[in-house]
Amino acid sequence: MARRSLQASPEGIKKAKQAFLRKGWTQEYLASEVGIETRQPIWKFFAGKPVDRHVFIEICFRLEIEPEEIALLLQVEPLPTDKDITTPDSDINTLVSKVRQQRYDKIQDQCGSLRLLDITRPVELDDLYVHVNILEEITSQRWLELSDLQGFRPEEFDRLSLGKVRLEGVSGLNAVERYGKLMVLGKPGAGKTTFLQYIAVQCNQGHFQSHLVPIFIRLKNFAEDALDEDNFSLKHYISQEFERSNVSTLEVESLFTQGRNLLLLDGLDEVPESASDAVIKQIRKLGENYYKNPIIITCRLAAKDYRFSGFTEVEIADFKSEQIGSFAKKWFVAVARNSPESGLKKAALFLEQLELSQNQPIRELATTPILLNLTCLVFQAKAAFPLKRSDLYKQGLDLLLIRWDGARGIKRDEIYRNLSLPHKLQLLSQIAAITFEQEDYFFEKSTLQQLIADYLRELSSDHIDLATLELDSAAILQSIEAQHGLLVERARLIYSFSHLTFQEYFTARAIVAGADASLPKLVQHLTEKRWREVILLTAQILPDADRLLQLMKQQIDAVAIVDVEDGSGSLSNNANQTLPQLLDWVRQKSLAVKTSYKPAAVRAFYLTLALPPDYPLAGNQALALAIDCNLAGEVGGELALDLALIHALTVAVTLTPELASDRLSALRLALDLNHLTGSKPISASLRQLQHQLPNPDEDQDSIKQWWQVNSQAWISQLRAIAIAHRHIGYEWHLSQAWQQRFEQYNYGNQLLVECLNSNCQVTPTVRQELEEMLLLPLSEL
Repeated sequence: MARRSLQASPEGIKKAKQAFLRKGWTQEYLASEVGIETRQPIWKFFAGKPVDRHVFIEICFRLEIEPEEIALLLQVEPLPTDKDITTPDSDINTLVSKVRQQRYDKIQDQCGSLRLLDITRPVELDDLYVHVNILEEITSQRWLELSDLQGFRPEEFDRLSLGKVRLEGVSGLNAVERYGKLMVLGKPGAGKTTFLQYIAVQCNQGHFQSHLVPIFIRLKNFAEDALDEDNFSLKHYISQEFERSNVSTLEVESLFTQGRNLLLLDGLDEVPESASDAVIKQIRKLGENYYKNPIIITCRLAAKDYRFSGFTEVEIADFKSEQIGSFAKKWFVAVARNSPESGLKKAALFLEQLELSQNQPIRELATTPILLNLTCLVFQAKAAFPLKRSDLYKQGLDLLLIRWDGARGIKRDEIYRNLSLPHKLQLLSQIAAITFEQEDYFFEKSTLQQLIADYLRELSSDHIDLATLELDSAAILQSIEAQHGLLVERARLIYSFSHLTFQEYFTARAIVAGADASLPKLVQHLTEKRWREVILLTAQILPDADRLLQLMKQQIDAVAIVDVEDGSGSLSNNANQTLPQLLDWVRQKSLAVKTSYKPAAVRAFYLTLALPPDYPLAGNQALALAIDCNLAGEVGGELALDLALIHALTVAVTLTPELASDRLSALRLALDLNHLTGSKPISASLRQLQHQLPNPDEDQDSIKQWWQVNSQAWISQLRAIAIAHRHIGYEWHLSQAWQQRFEQYNYGNQLLVECLNSNCQVTPTVRQELEEMLLLPLSEL
C-alpha cells in the first residue's frame, strides 16, 4: 500500500526551486513559515527525498505551487528478484546506491557550506550560490594583435570589460555534462571552489549525475597528508577516505573500474611547489588507469603549465549584471541575516546605487565574486558605499595580495614572495603609472617584463646580469597573474590590469609617492575625463590634499582667462559672450539674492540657468547640488521665481507656430506665477503679457498665424520684464571656443567639489577658502 509521504519529482524540484528563488527566502525562514522547528524537512523536500504529506503540502502552499504538479506518490518498493541481483549492471548500481548513501553526510559536510572572509559563521551553499558561466575559449589563448584591443577613445572606454574583450559563455553544469574531463581555470576569487562544491552537492543530492559517486578532494590537503603518511598515492588517499565511511577497498576498486566516480579535485595551484610534480603525476596516473571516471580539476589561470592529456580547458567567466543581482539578493538575506523583506530591500538599494555613474568603478570590481562579497559587506554597515572609495579599493587589494591566500594557509613561490608587500605595491604602481600615462590599457608581455626588470634593477644594490633579470621578471609576471589576478593575459602575450579601477588606483599611489613633482603634472589632465578617477583617488590617498586642491583651483581659473578668439555673435540686452563676463554677472546676481543656500551653490545655480536652452549644460544643477545638497528639496523664494521665469522663456523660445495651438495652455500656465510674485510689480507685468496671448478657444490656424506674426515681439517683452525686475533673461551667446571653455570650467569645478566631498584630508582653512572662491571671476580672487 502507499506510504503517507510525498516526494518531489526531478522536474518538480526545479519548479519548487524557482518559486523559492522568487520568494528570496532562506530555508530556515521557509521552515518557520511552514511551522516546523528545523530545516531538515525543507532540505529533504528540495533534495527530492520523502517528507510527511502534510509538510509537503504546506511547503507547496507557502511557495504558491500546486502539490500535484510536482509530487510523486511513494509506493512500497518491490522485493528484488533473482534476475535483479545477478546482472552485473544491477550489482554496480546497487554498490553505487550503497556508497552514495554511506558517503552522503560526508559530502554535505565537506561541500554544503561556505566560509566567507570577515563572516564569522559558515553560510549554507544553497543560500548563496549563483550559477556561473563557463568560457569554452580561454581568453589568454586567443591570437589577437594589440591594435585589436587598443585604441579606444577615453570617453567610450568600456570599464566593465576592458574594451571589447568579453566572450560569451555557457552554463557551468552544461560544460560539465559536455566534457568528461575538465580543467576549470579562473582568476583568484572567481568562484572555482564554490562551483566544484556545488557540483558535489548536486550530485550528492541526486540532481546531477546521480549515477555517480561524488569525491571532493582539496589537493593541498592531499599533498600535505600524503607526505605526512609517506604514501603519496591519490588512489590510496581516496580509499582511506572511503574506509572511514565503511566502504571497502574492493568496493572502491569496483567503482573506479566501472567508471562510477565523479572526481572533483580542487586547487591544483594551491599545492606546495615541492609537491606539485608528484600531485600532477598522481592525477595523470589515476586518469589514465581509470579513464572511464569523469574528472574536474580547478586551477588558477597561469598557475600551471602542465597540460593533462584528454582534458578540456575552460575558464570561469566574470559575473554579469544578472548574476550580481542574484548574488546581492541572496547575500543581504542569508549572510547579513536580514529578514527576507528587509534583505531584499537593502539588496535593491545596493543594486540601485551600484548603477549610479559615480559608482561605475565599484561596479567593475563586483564582476569578481570575492570582491562582490567585499562590496556587499562594506555596503551592509551604512546602506551606502564609502565616500572615500580609495579605502574600499585598498581593502580589495589587501584581500587579493595577502588575506585570500593567508586565510587558507597557502604559501606561494619564493621569487615573488621575497618581495615585501611595500615593494609589490611599488612595482604595481610603477607599471600602472607608466602605462596609464601613455594611454595603454593593454600592453605586450615583453613591455611588462621590461618594466619589471627596470624595477628590479632599481631595487637591487648589486649588479644583476641580463639573463637573470629576464628570468626573474618572467617569473614575477606569472606570479602576479596566478597569485593575485591583478595582471591578466587578455590574449596571447597581451596583458592588462584585471580591472581598470586597479590601474587607476595604483597610478594614484605612484603620484602620491612622488607628489612634489607629480601633482603639478597631474592637474594638467584636470579636464580629461579618463583622469577623473585618478585625480579623485590621489586626493583621497594623500595624507594632506591641500596642495593638490589648490593647484586644481588654479588650473580651473586659468580656463576662464581671456585668450581665445571671441567668434563674435550678436547680443541683445547688454549680454556678453565671454566666460569671465558671464561669471561677473553670476557674482552680481547671486549677491542680489536673499537666500540661506551656500553662496557658491547660488552661483552654480545661476551659472547654468542663464545659458540658452540649446546649450548642453543649460539648466543642469548637478554642480549646485554637489555644493549644497539642500537645493535637492523644493526651491523657494527668489530662486524659485527666477527658475520659473527662465522656464517660461524657454517654453516661449522653443515654441514653433505648428505647435502653438497645442502648447499655448502650457505657456499660459508657465506665466501663472502669482504664488511666487505676490503683490510685486512684476506680477502685473506678467498678467498684461498673458492677456496678449490669443484665446485658446480660437481655431488652430488663427493661433498659428498670431504666433508667426507676434511671437518675437512678445518674447522680447517677456525677456525685458525678466531683466527689468529680476536681472535675469539675458541672451548669452558664447562662441564655440568659449562654450568648450565653459564645459571644461564646469567639469573642473565639479571634480574639485567631488574631491572636497570625498572625505579627503584637507585643512579647514583651505576647505573654507576653496568653497568661498568657487565660481568667482578672477577679478574677485
